[in-house]
Amino acid sequence: MNAGRLQHELKKKRPFASLDQEVLLNILRTNDQLQIRLERLFRQFGLTSSQYNVLRILRGEGDSLPITEIASRTVTVVPGMTGLIDRLETAEMVRRDRSAEDRRVIYVEITPKALEVLAKLDKPLMELHAQMVGGLNDTEKRDIVRLMEKLRSSLADHD
Repeated sequence: MNAGRLQHELKKKRPFASLDQEVLLNILRTNDQLQIRLERLFRQFGLTSSQYNVLRILRGEGDSLPITEIASRTVTVVPGMTGLIDRLETAEMVRRDRSAEDRRVIYVEITPKALEVLAKLDKPLMELHAQMVGGLNDTEKRDIVRLMEKLRSSLADHD
């Protein structure tokens, strides 16, 4: 069996222990490389990927949301959501309000300042998306989407 590209990238002398291991390490390595490029772009706009994720959700909703709802909609799990919201509030990107009905519920609303930042970020982000998957044709892109959805569904079934 010939050594795969990832084996060469990692300078791994022995073959992977299993095809399962090779698949998972390929996914993780690819995610890392994509995330580095995204973080670099977000940093130019004074954001982290987690902060962008929260702002994207709020802009898409068009209204304030409880922190717990924001957390349930993030692309990646954000362990310190309250701290993240604190930093966005300090940067004047969001506002917080306690619910009148239930004081334990805190609503978060996007600010005009954040909307301006996102509007400036939209085009470069779309260009980066196109660049990052530009080596794939539409059929391959759909295959990846289908396979990733199937993998996440399988993971959910085992939880």
